Amino acid sequence: MSKLSIETEGFKSKTCSPASLIFGQKNRLRKVLNMKIKRVAYFIGFLSAVMLLISPRGLAQSKPEAKGPTIAHAFAVDKGYYGYIWKIYIEADAPDGDMLKIASVVDQPGYGRYAPDFIYLKRENQKHLKGYIQWNTFSSRSAHLGEWTEITLKVSIIDKAGHESNEVILPFAFESGVKNPYQYKLPSPFDQGGLPKLGNIHIDLFNPTLMGDGDKGE
Repeated sequence: MSKLSIETEGFKSKTCSPASLIFGQKNRLRKVLNMKIKRVAYFIGFLSAVMLLISPRGLAQSKPEAKGPTIAHAFAVDKGYYGYIWKIYIEADAPDGDMLKIASVVDQPGYGRYAPDFIYLKRENQKHLKGYIQWNTFSSRSAHLGEWTEITLKVSIIDKAGHESNEVILPFAFESGVKNPYQYKLPSPFDQGGLPKLGNIHIDLFNPTLMGDGDKGE
């Protein structure tokens, strides 16, 4: 194999073969590549350390959203005479056992929305309840209501933290011709008998036809 001589001014270099030159170039490339790999490895290690420092363990984490009470079942008849004693059956649960009160809101066409009424629950009913709330619809503020007057009762449950359950909407129409309004068949799960009364609704209805605009609700 022929020899290759490399000379500079006033200096004669060592004689190298082409194979030696190629080998030297490979070594230099290998060293450069190794240095780049080390730099990438150092950078990845640095990023890993930074991620550990700012991991969720070092940050304020949001608490899981609290779940409020749930009304699973509800039932009530939808018509009766004025003064009818209306029973609204409900079953509800609260995972945290902190149900505080039953909220009742009435809307009446021609009047508006009445102020909400609250029934506070006994301790034994704060995790699970099944029973009825009762409303004597006769009002001390109105001797009578017009036939077919319609109202809408909205019932929900609020826990001690202020979380409100789903809302049950119950329409009711005042009709004097309803036969045997207290004879009705309760659906499941209220058909087992012996259900407790959870409390009374205290809302006095108005007759909008006998009121001025200043007396009306919302």
